[in-house]
Amino acid sequence: MEKILYAPWRDEYVTHEKVEGCVFCHIAKEVDEDEKLHVLYRDEHCFLVMNKYPYTPGHFMIIPNMHTDKLEELPSETWLHMSALAQKSVRLLKEGFGAKGVNIGMNLGAPAGAGIAEHIHMHLVPRWERDTNFITSIAQTRVYSTDFEKIYHKIKNLIPKYI
Repeated sequence: MEKILYAPWRDEYVTHEKVEGCVFCHIAKEVDEDEKLHVLYRDEHCFLVMNKYPYTPGHFMIIPNMHTDKLEELPSETWLHMSALAQKSVRLLKEGFGAKGVNIGMNLGAPAGAGIAEHIHMHLVPRWERDTNFITSIAQTRVYSTDFEKIYHKIKNLIPKYI
């Protein structure tokens, strides 16, 4: 007997309109679409955006407005600003969101695991005790324990206090 796993929330992924060119440049330009694009924060150097396919609830990214795939060519001012945002974001995730730990990482280039290799970005992944299991590696499936939109609004509401 064939087993079927229904995942209606994946419908948007399959049917969603594709962006021409760099998705991060698209988000950087669409300043009037922050809610739709799940942008948490913007300034002259960077923006913070929720990861659409998160590892854990609250996973977001710091992305420079400048399109580059080379960290070594990013202006020092932008890199230092991203680092300062990372510090503030860790505090937000720990104090405001209740994370017990945070993974921070950048995958520079497709061979390093970057899903969007053409535009560098920094991941901030909140972590909790026992939040991992084998389902991700065995079944290529992530268990997301809460509603994405609720998490987006919760973190967005924390931004004025921490960023």
